Amino acid sequence: LPLSPSAAANLRPGAEQKVVFITARVHPGETPSSFVCQGIIDFLVSQHPIAKVLRDHLVFKIAPMLNPDGVYLGNYRCSLMGFDLNRHWANPSPWAHPTLHGVKQLIIEMYNNPKINLEFYIDIHAHSTMMNGFMYGNIFEDEERFQRQAVFPKLLCQNAEDFSYSSTSFNRDAVKAGTGRRFLGGLLNDTSYCYTLEVSFYSYILDGPTTAVPYTEEAYMKLGRNVARTFLDYYRLNSLVERPLAPTPKTR
Repeated sequence: LPLSPSAAANLRPGAEQKVVFITARVHPGETPSSFVCQGIIDFLVSQHPIAKVLRDHLVFKIAPMLNPDGVYLGNYRCSLMGFDLNRHWANPSPWAHPTLHGVKQLIIEMYNNPKINLEFYIDIHAHSTMMNGFMYGNIFEDEERFQRQAVFPKLLCQNAEDFSYSSTSFNRDAVKAGTGRRFLGGLLNDTSYCYTLEVSFYSYILDGPTTAVPYTEEAYMKLGRNVARTFLDYYRLNSLVERPLAPTPKTR
């Protein structure tokens, strides 16, 4: 896609880059995560005015399938070698966990680059029992950082009818210590936000607990589009979106 002048300036060598890093499908059986990720990708490369502004101001790094061998084999949770990859972020082996090793090395390189500000890491999953889309975040001793971390899911809740902020939770459960969200949340500095984005395998709730709407592939992709759109609100870029010309009022 051709770069606009502002994008060319933003991405020129030496310019500080704001990076959003997104990964998906580390658990091969969680197929909805691929549709959500597809929605994000399709929106970001589209000609939508919001997508153009996002490309001008942010760099998106997306690894849409962290467990390709597990997906190929039809595994539910593990890789070809029998590993739950989302428990090995702390010390991934280039031999046993090559996708994690490669992604982690890239993230560390970006973290150590003074010209790159890695602002978001979002790992997309699907949940087998809970409804709606929701997020897991980290717990920090710094109350202000904890509050800032809640901003993005609150904004996403306003943009996506199927996203539930009430189901979003922040934890440091020892069982989750090897996950991407937990490990990178401890590695990156306090201006970086790391989340697990979960979406139900089944349905989302609208207008009270009695109205469950089954998810479709399109609904998953719509959630992905809404995730992408929320960065516009987060970075307060709304004023830069080109508005279509208002229709000329009809005269009698």
